[in-house]
Formats: sequence, C-alpha cells, structure tokens
Amino acid sequence: MNQFALLHITDSAYCFPISEHEIVIRLRTARDDIKKAWIVYESKYVIGESQRKALMKRELRGELYDYYSITLDLQDTRLAYVFYLYDGEDYYYFSEDGATADYDFTKGYYNFFQYPYINNADVFDKEEWLSQACFYQIFIDRFCIGDEEKDKGYINLKWGDIPNPRSFAGGDIKGIINKLDYIQRLGCDALYLTPIFKSPSNHKYDIVDYFEIDREFGTKEDLQELVKDLHGRGMRIILDAVFNHVSEKNDKFQDVVKNGRKSQYYDWFVIREDYPNKEPLNYEVFAGCKYMPKWNTSNPDVQDYLISIATYYINEFDIDGWRLDVSDEISHDFWRRFRKKVKAAKKEAVIIGENWHDASNYLKGDQYDSIMNYAFTKAALDYFAYDKFDAEGMAFKLNDILARNSDTVNDMMLNLLDSHDTDRFFSEVHEDKDRLKAALTLLYLFPGAPSIFYGTECYTVGGYDPDCRRCMDWENTPEKSLGELIRRLSDIRKKGRFSFSGTSIYPSEDKKLLCMKRHGENADMALYINQTDCMGQDGEIQVEPGKYRLFVDGGEVI
Repeated sequence: MNQFALLHITDSAYCFPISEHEIVIRLRTARDDIKKAWIVYESKYVIGESQRKALMKRELRGELYDYYSITLDLQDTRLAYVFYLYDGEDYYYFSEDGATADYDFTKGYYNFFQYPYINNADVFDKEEWLSQACFYQIFIDRFCIGDEEKDKGYINLKWGDIPNPRSFAGGDIKGIINKLDYIQRLGCDALYLTPIFKSPSNHKYDIVDYFEIDREFGTKEDLQELVKDLHGRGMRIILDAVFNHVSEKNDKFQDVVKNGRKSQYYDWFVIREDYPNKEPLNYEVFAGCKYMPKWNTSNPDVQDYLISIATYYINEFDIDGWRLDVSDEISHDFWRRFRKKVKAAKKEAVIIGENWHDASNYLKGDQYDSIMNYAFTKAALDYFAYDKFDAEGMAFKLNDILARNSDTVNDMMLNLLDSHDTDRFFSEVHEDKDRLKAALTLLYLFPGAPSIFYGTECYTVGGYDPDCRRCMDWENTPEKSLGELIRRLSDIRKKGRFSFSGTSIYPSEDKKLLCMKRHGENADMALYINQTDCMGQDGEIQVEPGKYRLFVDGGEVI
C-alpha cells in the first residue's frame, strides 16, 4: 500500500456536515491501490468500548488518486473515526498516526480523527436555485442598444466592427430588457452582468461611483425594471462587485491625492509615502493599472463602505447576488463579514468569487457560495481544443477538480467555457461546431451551474480581450441547431434536478469515450463523447468519431 498517498483532513472537503445529523467523510488513496476501504466510527465518548463499521465507495478516480466517500447519518454527532483498508494482501488502520497494522480504540482519544460536534451554524446549506440555474453572461456595452433616445455621442464603434480597448458600442440595460424573451427561450434563467456602475471605461471595472448607474447603460429606474421583469419570469440576476480596486477618479482617492496623509481616506488605500505618485508608483493597484488603486480591505471603514454598497443593491433593487471581481486578492476577514451582511439582507442571495485557482479556503461556508470554475474551462480547452487529454486524462482531470471541494460546493460552482476575460471557446476549437456542441453538452450536465457568454449561441468568434467582447450579431440569428441544443440541455437539467451525489465520470474500456452518468431526483442521464478518429464503445453504446450521444432515462435524446 502506498502510504504516501493517504490523505484525510478533518473539517475540510474531506469531512463536512450536510445537515444537523449527516456528515460526508472522504479519503484519498493512490489510484488502484486499495481494494476495499471501511470507516470505523462511533461517538468519541463511546468508541473505546464499541465501534460501528461501514464500507466506503470509490466516488472519484483522478490521475494519481482515488477518492473514497461515505455519508453517515448520526444520532450522536460527536464523531470519532479511523479508516480500515485492504490492499489485496494486508489490512491497515489509518488514523492521525498514519497507517498501522493494529489500533487500540481504548487509547483512541489520542489519535483518532474527529468531528467534535455538528453545530447548525457550521452546516453549509446549498442554495438550490444556484445549483439548478442556467446563466447567461452579458458584457453590456456589446449586447444590445435599447435606449434610442439617449445621447450617443460617446459611441465610437460601429455595431459589429472589431473592438479595441477604448471602443464604445452603445449596449445598455434597456437593450437587455428588450431581449429577455430571447434569453428565456434559450433556457437561461439567470443573468450575470459585468459592472453597471459609473465608470469612464467600456468595461466599467474602474468604478468612480458605486451608487450611480453609468449613464451610458441607463438609470436606476432601468435597473429596477430589469429586476422586476426578471423576477416576474422566475429568473434571477447577479451583479459584478468590484471591491478590490477603484477608479483613480473616485472621490475618496482624489481626496488622498489632494490632502495626502492628512486625508481621512489615506488608510483606505495602500500607500507607501505621504502622497500617492505614479512615477515611480508608490501605491498598490490592480495588476499594473496605475489608474485603478487598490482598496485596503483590511480597514474596517473600507469594509463598512463596500458592504453598504452590496446591501444597498439587494435592499433597494432586490438583486439575487454578487460575482466578486479579483476576489482572491481581498482579505478573508472582509469576505467573512461580507457574507454575514449579504445573507442577512437576503438569505438566498448568492456570492460567487472570481478565483481562477483552487479556492477551497474560501468555500467552507463562511465566505463564498462558489467560484467561477476556470479549472473546468481549462480542462475543456485541453480536451476539446488543445488535444492534451484523451478520454481517460479528461475523466481523471474532472474527478480531481471535483475532489477539491465539498459535495455542497460542487453543486453550486459556476462552470463556463469562456467569458469576457478569455478567448472565445469557438475560436479555440478552430470553429469546429461539433466540438463546441459536445463541450456545451458537457458544460450543461456537469455538476454545478452552466454559464454561457452572450453570443455563444451565434457561434461568436474572438481572441483575447478585447476581441472576445465583440458585438452581439442580431442580424445573424442563432443557427437553429445550436439554439435548440442549448434549450434542450437546459430542459434536461431542469427535468432531472441532478446533484453531485450519484455522479460518475470515467473513460470507456477502450479509452476512446469520455463517459458521464448522473442520477437526479426525476431522471437519470448518460453522456458519451468521442474526440478520437476511431469508433468508441462503452458496453453496448457505440459513438462515431468526433460525435457524442446523450441518453435520458435510457432513451437517446441527442
């Protein structure tokens, strides 16, 4: 047995409560190393005299590791436990002392694993609407012009021309309102909008005033109408919270520019001298952008100010949550306070971080609900676009991604193929429509919530920012097959009500098919994807080269 691979961490993605009396326990082992794994458990005050034993299931299979899991239903939640492993030749106990041939339960209080007590406040509740949602992301300036009477003097890009970093095309909130029927027909029931607040740029990530809607996009009345219309349709909306940095034109930073260290806002930023200077730069900024000074989010006054913005738009406009820009550069202390205030304002409001990497420390129930799952994005690119993975490698990668987080979090991850910060996925797959369709099918049926970037349904192309932010092509309506595919995938999700539990991702025996099976409340599904040049087979199912097949409740639907 490979003891170096054994891993279990209490109070983590390897050990987490899902109710006041249920807890999920996960164990990592070397891949194909263990034949059977049991958990031996009992109340920590009883385990010295008696124990219970239960067989664990290999839930996930990654590149290097297997992950065994079990859900325990407890009467006494003061849990103590060790693992009992069989490698085909020998049996081992695995405790805090590592792997041993025997184990003394009478002295177990020194070295058993424990979850001392399930407190209700520590149960991370899944936000059901997020886990079942289908998102449509909109970069507002490029989506649709709805207000034909507004001052268009700022527009310098003819609709449909290739944008540059300073292009303004004229999209606005009324344009989104006008296209809600269209979005809803695609099966999308949640919007994620890039920033809408007063800003000099087309992207609005350099905010001057958080309490004002940018006049290029509309008014507060427009936002109220949009939210009301969405909620009337049973749809949701999340806005973009840019709380890592701000525009240099913001009044608080300008006060520091004028008064230096004497300004009441001096400590709201991270400045190394009496006055902020650009040459040489002596204050913290976003990336290398000197016009976007970084907030000092460790300052309680800054925390109060930013939280007041978040709760204002919930209380006054009834939005359904926030996407957090550059969230991993902001203090954990701030996000913990932020979550409590946001959830107090609206319990079902969701908090989604922009963390491009493993964010498990943010996803324990005290900060975010989920993140934008760029790990899924990269896996999809490696499999569908770059040919770095075969079916086996892709299955292992997806399982390793799922193993990072708890079951609860996996069901709420915001999965995406592309966004305003990436190349268009259709361009990455060299405009191969079959590959895009297969990737969309995987996206929609993978655990979590799918998010498509506006124009995906129109086969929009584009390279890296700003090329990915091209105007929506309303003259060339979506090809029926792709628009219909997205709607059908949304319907399948809604019908099945799938959850992470009951998900199996694996390669076929011939390693040509990526296979995913999911069990839902109302339906079961099986997806088979073949990205090779040969016929692939899994059991009785055969898939032609470059194609995919989807079955729901045993019947083929796509």
